[in-house]
Amino acid sequence: MSYVKKLRFPLALPLVLGVLGSPQLSFANELSSCMADMLAQADDTMTIGELRSQCASSNVSSEVGPTSTVVDTTIATADDAIAEESLVAKRLRIDGDNILKPFTLMAHKPNYILVGAHNFSGYNPDVYREHANDQTIDVDDTEAQFQISLKFPLAVNLFNMVDLYAAYTNHSFWQVFNNDVSSPFRETNHEPEMWAQFTPDDWEFFGFKNSANAFGVVHQSNGRSGVLSRSWNRVYANFVFERDNLALSVKPWYRIKEDREDDDNRDITDYLGHGELRAAYKMNDHTFSLMSRNNIESGFSNGAVEASWSFPLGNYPYAKGYIQYFNGYGESMIDYNNHVNKLGIGVSVSDWL
Repeated sequence: MSYVKKLRFPLALPLVLGVLGSPQLSFANELSSCMADMLAQADDTMTIGELRSQCASSNVSSEVGPTSTVVDTTIATADDAIAEESLVAKRLRIDGDNILKPFTLMAHKPNYILVGAHNFSGYNPDVYREHANDQTIDVDDTEAQFQISLKFPLAVNLFNMVDLYAAYTNHSFWQVFNNDVSSPFRETNHEPEMWAQFTPDDWEFFGFKNSANAFGVVHQSNGRSGVLSRSWNRVYANFVFERDNLALSVKPWYRIKEDREDDDNRDITDYLGHGELRAAYKMNDHTFSLMSRNNIESGFSNGAVEASWSFPLGNYPYAKGYIQYFNGYGESMIDYNNHVNKLGIGVSVSDWL
């Protein structure tokens, strides 16, 4: 669920100058006119400073008061609009406010670290033993996991309607507690992608507003060789809908075929399917999300579900507590055809909403 709102700064700047600058110019003109009129009537002992003071005091109540009222009303209206905006619209606005700021990294997918993640089904060590030709290698069922996901704009408001983006997501699985094999990274998935995105106007379906649509291409691999190598390429669409505090994402995809001899995982769509559904719900400072993938298509045999909950850590504003549950296939590229039943806890620094 990535979104961006069109930047309106070039249009807003003249409007702001018009609201704030015009009354000041009018006030200066009337002050000069007042001083000219009083100069003809003043006696020889009155100074220019006294003339200016009298004219200014006579105009303050008539000019400064109404000007302040206009500005205050404008600010109040803007604050009311922000307070009433939907959660997806807020994410779009925040992205729009920061999209072209230098030295700013923008979140794409959630960024988090699971300090402890336990797989109740157990991770399969056979592929690692085959790769290293060492039958003594084992993997822990408890590890640390983290995700780093960033995006940046390639073009904004292209043809006055489309934004182009690129992003990179790193999802790593770290055997930090496995001292027997020097605590290696069991798996790291790399996911670069590019997409075009537009925001439709007033499209609604069954009471849900269509907030953003994207069409892109994505590569995902683990950067390994031999029996550990996994990769695939897809084109996808992503349709985002919202209603009140609930956001829904419908993301179908099509796998780009590879040469049979170069395909390390020919049956990957049997497990990851041809799309996923995701829901995110925000209640105060708590965010809940649920993902379903390939369940209906596989007859609930090779699918996956993922549920997460981010919650406040007291008054600390920079991170939240994070709990994630995953059950099914495709948690990682190396485990695309291995069942995982995982529960992890940690902290998140950004979420879907």
